[in-house]
Amino acid sequence: MNIDTSHKSNPALNWVGGEWLGSDTVRESINPATYEVIGTYAEGGVETAKAAIIAAKRAMRESEWVHDRKLRARVLDKLADAFERHRDELIQILYTENGKIQGDATFEVDLCVPSLRYFAGIVRTEAGRVVDSKPGRIAMMVRQPMGVACIIAPWNSPVILMVRSLSPALAAGCAVIIKMPGKSAQITATISKIFADVPELPRGVINVFTDEAGDGAKHIVASPDVPVISFTGSTGTGKAIALSAAPHFKRIGLELGGKTPAIVFDDADLDLALPMLETALTKFAGQFCVTGQRVIVHEAIAEEFKKRFAERLRAVKVGPAADLSSDMGPMIDRENVERVNNVVERAIAEGAEVVVRGGPLTEGPLSTGAFFRPTFLEVTDPKMQVVQEETFGPVVTMQRFTTAQEAVALANDSIYGLGASIWTRDVSKALRIAPRIEAGLVWINEWGAVSEDTEEGGSKHSGLGRLNGATAIDDFTEIKTITFNPGLMQA
Repeated sequence: MNIDTSHKSNPALNWVGGEWLGSDTVRESINPATYEVIGTYAEGGVETAKAAIIAAKRAMRESEWVHDRKLRARVLDKLADAFERHRDELIQILYTENGKIQGDATFEVDLCVPSLRYFAGIVRTEAGRVVDSKPGRIAMMVRQPMGVACIIAPWNSPVILMVRSLSPALAAGCAVIIKMPGKSAQITATISKIFADVPELPRGVINVFTDEAGDGAKHIVASPDVPVISFTGSTGTGKAIALSAAPHFKRIGLELGGKTPAIVFDDADLDLALPMLETALTKFAGQFCVTGQRVIVHEAIAEEFKKRFAERLRAVKVGPAADLSSDMGPMIDRENVERVNNVVERAIAEGAEVVVRGGPLTEGPLSTGAFFRPTFLEVTDPKMQVVQEETFGPVVTMQRFTTAQEAVALANDSIYGLGASIWTRDVSKALRIAPRIEAGLVWINEWGAVSEDTEEGGSKHSGLGRLNGATAIDDFTEIKTITFNPGLMQA
């Protein structure tokens, strides 16, 4: 494929079959804090996707990858070493292209190495099992990779949300195709360089391409040659993937949207809760699947909570990652700023009370960027769009409750079921309520606690399957039962 260099020389390329591939289409990458062009990239499409499928199938067929557990464990450890070597470079390009403040970028990157090393350990300890199903009959249950796996990662946390699927896929013995979004193309280029820095990795086991238009991804999802899809992104796109994958009965893992509630009881420690709920809203500028978008507060402390939370949100310093004093960076682009602002305007028109009206920065040196100050609304109608639909921006609503039953009902009044938090000094109460919350992740007196060794995923319209933890490998493997009859020992 030829490279169009009319925009800018040396675009970021796609890495397929251990080779760098260009494209006839070259697009620009921007810094959302300044809207400066920071580079260009080769847009991968259907042809790149086809090349990736061929390379991945060849790697599974011709290399020792599928059959050599020690090789897979060694490669995962070497990948972790490579991520450590490139850590500072990856953090810098992440906060430049993605807009995260430096602390958030560091937090994201530093989740990758533990994930890779954890699944290197899983590979080393996976041994299947053997049973005597009856006298004279032995059955062995062994894990086998399902085949080529496609990982479709989002732009909001492109590094860890890619690695989170990559680690168990490699541990399972799959060859992978990673489809990355155009909004993180320069980050993808750095990640691809990290992969290329591991000579022990067989060619074609990892293939990476950038596909902003989505044509390449659609081809892979529909292809009978790719039996596993691991997708992180919006619920709407997840539904489309499920429909396209259904004719081939593909294994699909989906982590989708969320509308994370926080139930704050009247005995909550507000000195603990308020800073963490602020972080839950402002982390990644609210562009996070478990952003704290709904606070459900007991009537007895609602006014105090409202006053103190508003004070905190007004004090949030919005700014670029280059300014180390920034509390929250920009959103990914101006289009998303406009979209979120429209959600707020509609909520106000429908009767929401404005507690803190943040919104776009239209004046001053930051007005060229995609900045949106935190917004805090109180609502009484649980069916409003701002309560029911994922905002994916720094907008939070407050609802009041008087009984625990009412709080649970409000928390569960959603099509989503990814994350939730409970704030109370009464641990017994929290443990009684947590199982009643319809969410895959429930935090008590904290928020956003995730780890490579604990399962993560949602219920309802928030997805299927689990990533992280020992069961994450299930999305990428099949259990094969091999039964044989050695006969009984004769006397």
